[in-house]
Amino acid sequence: MSVVELSSGRRVERKSHALTVLDTIPFPTLAINADDDVVFANAAAQDLFLTSITMLERARLPTLIVESSPVFDVIARARTEMTAVSEREITLGSPHNTGAIVDVTVSPSDEGDTLVLMFRPRDRARAISEREQSGATRSVAGMARTLAHEIKNPLAGIKGAAQLLKRSAAHEEIPLAQLIVDETDRIARLIDRMESIGDAGPMARVPVNVHVVLDRVASLAQNSFAHAIPIQRRFDPSLPPVLGDEDQLIQALLNLLKNAAEAVAKRRDDRGEIALATAFRPGVRIRAATGVWVTLPLEISVIDNGPGVQDDLKNHLFEPFISSKADGGGLGLPVVAKIISAHGGVIEFNSEPGRTMFRILLPLNSGTPKQ
Repeated sequence: MSVVELSSGRRVERKSHALTVLDTIPFPTLAINADDDVVFANAAAQDLFLTSITMLERARLPTLIVESSPVFDVIARARTEMTAVSEREITLGSPHNTGAIVDVTVSPSDEGDTLVLMFRPRDRARAISEREQSGATRSVAGMARTLAHEIKNPLAGIKGAAQLLKRSAAHEEIPLAQLIVDETDRIARLIDRMESIGDAGPMARVPVNVHVVLDRVASLAQNSFAHAIPIQRRFDPSLPPVLGDEDQLIQALLNLLKNAAEAVAKRRDDRGEIALATAFRPGVRIRAATGVWVTLPLEISVIDNGPGVQDDLKNHLFEPFISSKADGGGLGLPVVAKIISAHGGVIEFNSEPGRTMFRILLPLNSGTPKQ
């Protein structure tokens, strides 16, 4: 990479072929030198910073992003550790785009001290929703316990009375009595599901082989609700165990797989499929509700090629009683969110027509380092 001197006296490196290749990246991307001068900007960066490529490549990064932004912490770690570092849900802090929330990955390049910054803009409502996920789950848990306690006892009395009426009812009244029994049973099942959200009992903390869990979930699905749907397994064999509760993880993943199967069933051809995937992502960190940054390198994904999540539901998927199904109770995903939160992780999703991915991020079991 050759060096040129601007009329201002600032020395910057001329773009090399290696940096020019970054133009093909669809996400906003910058490259900076050791002095935080921008030496490259791609076309997508113009939209994020609301500044032309020419002006970006004449700028210093602190003029594009306020120096108090967490982006500079990510840059410092990438320089110190000489490895790619990622952060999620960062407020960009740009004077040109003050409200932008982004995921950022900073990676060393082969160009000496040059770092490559790739930004993934996030929908503000989605980002806020994910940050508040654990708090919302706690609220749902309290509501579930209170509601279950207040309803179950009178519900049992209603069912008992209906059964007694059925014994002495006239022939034409028996179906009405049976309807009361059936409906009380349905409400009881709904309450049981709500109690599973509010259950605050102790969770087992033992190493769990995620692939054993996924194989079992896939087997259950293929022998029941997904018997006609191919389920691919894309596993990273080096993934270490998760510290947690195997039964709860099975429940969470079974819920996600059932949703995927129902989505695939909406296709009008025979090309529906589901994929279960795992990966180790050492650079993924998020800010917890306490404000502390935590590392969540274990990734589990459930991917389907159904029609995608409706736009009007995307910001509400993890809220109770929200469902796109006419007969859905809207409690499956809140249960999943609670289980993953109890394991110290998060769940997020990305959906568009033809591809929906629910991604679970979990912490590393410190007692079993990746080999």
